[in-house]
Amino acid sequence: MKLRRALRSVPGHVVLIALAVLQLFPIALVFINSFKTSLEVAADPLSLPHSLDFSNFTTAWTYGHFGTGFINSFLLVGTTIVIVLVCAFLAGYVLAGKKIRTWSLVTMYFLAAVTIPIWLFLFPLYFEYSKLHLLNSPVAVAFIVAAINLPLAVFLMRSFFLKIPPALEEAAIVDGAGIGSLLWRVMLPIVSPGLVTVAILVGLFAWNEYLITSTFLNNPGSYTATLGYLTMNGTFTNQQGIMMAGAVILILPVLVIFIAVQRFFIDGLVNGATKG
Repeated sequence: MKLRRALRSVPGHVVLIALAVLQLFPIALVFINSFKTSLEVAADPLSLPHSLDFSNFTTAWTYGHFGTGFINSFLLVGTTIVIVLVCAFLAGYVLAGKKIRTWSLVTMYFLAAVTIPIWLFLFPLYFEYSKLHLLNSPVAVAFIVAAINLPLAVFLMRSFFLKIPPALEEAAIVDGAGIGSLLWRVMLPIVSPGLVTVAILVGLFAWNEYLITSTFLNNPGSYTATLGYLTMNGTFTNQQGIMMAGAVILILPVLVIFIAVQRFFIDGLVNGATKG
């Protein structure tokens, strides 16, 4: 019986392994070629490097301005995550509990907002940011990035709040809990997996953001790590080893953070998808 079950699971495992290899192969290829010279990459991009030469990384770090870029990226990502988590947490609680009479209209508004392309608002936003002297500020740009991600985040948090039994909230109120205590001590621990999921999704989007950052961050001193890497294209277009090293520097923090929190991310997606 156990052998039969094991045999039945073989095709599924083969498919999963094949998909994993398909996803990891490009990353491994970038990492391998980051240690090679341009001639070695052109000769055989699939071969292993002859030696672990880190000169490509030092060159990429210097010309990509990753020192400043990482600081700006962390400011942008951190501010975006904080804004989205606070707003989505409160909005999800209100919409899930139908705390306002117009909850259905607000829900439809957020649903419609998901479908509206941000480039329609780039010109008026740029005009206002220029007038308010907020250009070249990663923290100020984070508000725009947060607004883009907020509708999806609200829907995700609403699905988590819908799973909470109304009796739990009623019991907390009967025990004398105010709205602040109710949200902080009762609701927050329960929906924390949803907050982690939203934080990861929003963080990845903000880290890779190009359209907004390239429009509002024009000063090289305000470039994010992504913009800093893209500025290397003109200088090192034909030096693929250096470009690969820059790509490794850019994606390494994201990989490390995602691997560290992937269990919470998967749990959050599974728990939040059961009711909507």
